[in-house]
Amino acid sequence: MDKDIVFSAINAKFDELKKALDGDDIAAIRGLALELHAMVHPAEVSGRTEKTIADFVLDYMMEGHQNEIVPRETWDTDLHYAGSKTVPICWQFWHIYRIEDLVSNILMANGQQIFNDDWKRKIGSSITDTGNALEPDELVAWAKGINTEELRRYIITVGQNTRRILASLTLEQVKSMVPEEWVMRILEEGGVTTDFRSVWLLVFWGRLTVGGMILTPMTSHHMMHLPTSAEHILKTRAKEKVSRADIKR
Repeated sequence: MDKDIVFSAINAKFDELKKALDGDDIAAIRGLALELHAMVHPAEVSGRTEKTIADFVLDYMMEGHQNEIVPRETWDTDLHYAGSKTVPICWQFWHIYRIEDLVSNILMANGQQIFNDDWKRKIGSSITDTGNALEPDELVAWAKGINTEELRRYIITVGQNTRRILASLTLEQVKSMVPEEWVMRILEEGGVTTDFRSVWLLVFWGRLTVGGMILTPMTSHHMMHLPTSAEHILKTRAKEKVSRADIKR
């Protein structure tokens, strides 16, 4: 993966979408939202043939690296509201897709989240929330119980469902904010906890329009978390390559 090329293309598409959201062309908004969504999700979600940054990190996790510790995210501001600055790679996907599930289904569509007791059991998670407030030792213990095959299935299911929601949005929805009771449903349904490092998310999401939710939880949020894991993988593979070269000598 050439990260500079990949990141540059994503950033350019994000800027296009941001400009489109200032206007009233709903067809352009939908199209750009789906394009950007495809770029930061596994290729299977959208059906694209070229692999994405999400595939790069997901494939590495599926090779048996679910417990490998990586930097949590790229935005220092949010780290003031986090239980740990480092996390297992599998937490990155849990966190990203729990948020996408909650925001797309409850806030954007006023529907039911995909996650339920059955998914919780299959994935092997001890929590139902986004995991924001977990301390380092709690994160390590949590990650050991995760079934990555089922987590991957959840990721694909959530991503494909979000695309259906994005494709059906009206201009009125995109420009609107959501009722407070929709936001509070996330707390009631266990999507966040009452810990300040978790519940602050409700304040943040409650201040967004649906268009703002497209820009953040649906797309740029993925790029808060995936790049740190991608950088870790690239550095790890570079070190392994050097080690192999030294052995051959």
